[in-house]
Parts: sequence; C-alpha cells; structure tokens
Amino acid sequence: MDHLWTPWRYAYVTSADETARTGVAPALRAWPGNLGCIFCNLIASVDYAIANSMEAEKAEAAAGLVVRAKYNFVCLNAFPYTSGHVMAMPYAHLDRLAALPAETAQELMDLAQRTERALERVYHPDGFNFGMNIGQSAGAGVAGHVHLHAMPRWTGDTSFITTVAETRVLPEDLETTWRRLRLAFAELGPA
Repeated sequence: MDHLWTPWRYAYVTSADETARTGVAPALRAWPGNLGCIFCNLIASVDYAIANSMEAEKAEAAAGLVVRAKYNFVCLNAFPYTSGHVMAMPYAHLDRLAALPAETAQELMDLAQRTERALERVYHPDGFNFGMNIGQSAGAGVAGHVHLHAMPRWTGDTSFITTVAETRVLPEDLETTWRRLRLAFAELGPA
C-alpha cells in the first residue's frame, strides 16, 4: 500500500490551526501586527523580519515570497492545487482589478508573463491556468486583496482523491518549489 503525505495541508483541511491562515510564517511570527489580510500580513512580516536583522532571502523563503517588483509580488500558494501554484498581486490592499493604478496593473501583467516563463522553465507543463476570483460571490478566498493565481497543468494529471477525500497530492514540498521558482525568476533577469 502506498501512503500519500501532505502535512502542510492539515491546518487548512481541518481548520485546526487558524493562525496558519494569517499569512505569517512561523519563522516570522515575531512581527507584532495583524493587518487583517493574509497577503498584507505576509509582506509586512517579511519587511519586519528584514528590518530586524533577518537575512532577506531567509525571510522571503519562510514566507514563500518568490519575487518582488515595484508594485507587485509573486508568492507561493500555501495551500496549492498543484506544484508550482503561485499568486501575483499588488502590495496595495485593493479588492478590484479596476481599482489598480495603471502602472500597477501593467506590472501585474508583466509579472504574469514572467511567471508563465518561470513555470515553463521549471515544470515543462502542457498548459497553464491563470485566473482571478474577484469578490466573495465569485469564489475569492481572500476577497479584499485582488490576486492572480497561476499554475502549471499537465494532460491527464487528474486524481480521484481530490473528489473523494478532499485531499490534493503534490509531488514536491513548498520549500523545493520556492527554491526552484526563485532560481527560475533570477535566470529570467529583472522585470
């Protein structure tokens, strides 16, 4: 019998640890605030850790922050649907795509293109899913902070376990995903 272990999903599936949904990685919990948004907390906790002498790469790795740009950033989805599932979003806490200033929206699309190239370089998928759920009724898990999901997809990569057991099976842990994507973005060069 094969055993499939996905311990990082336990907190999400069972809701046993609500602090796992704050956006603040355990290594960054020294940050004293809570902005009420997991994405705002993620950036603030990384910036706090760096300002308080933590090495930037270590803080960004702890938070799953893959790449920063001027107005937006790309981070891992802490509860991915597939390996390589990332999100690009603005630093600004805005709830609508139409609310983004032009330069932020343009940079977000530039990051989406770079993300596609990085995912291609690392995973060699057959296709991609890119999408936004804007507003709670549209399925947004974090309705207050617009974000663009991006993930690689492969033909025939389906599993009954998602339907019958509400469990995703991922062949790669988040730390490995972060390292591989961080390197791919670096190889692609600056935006």
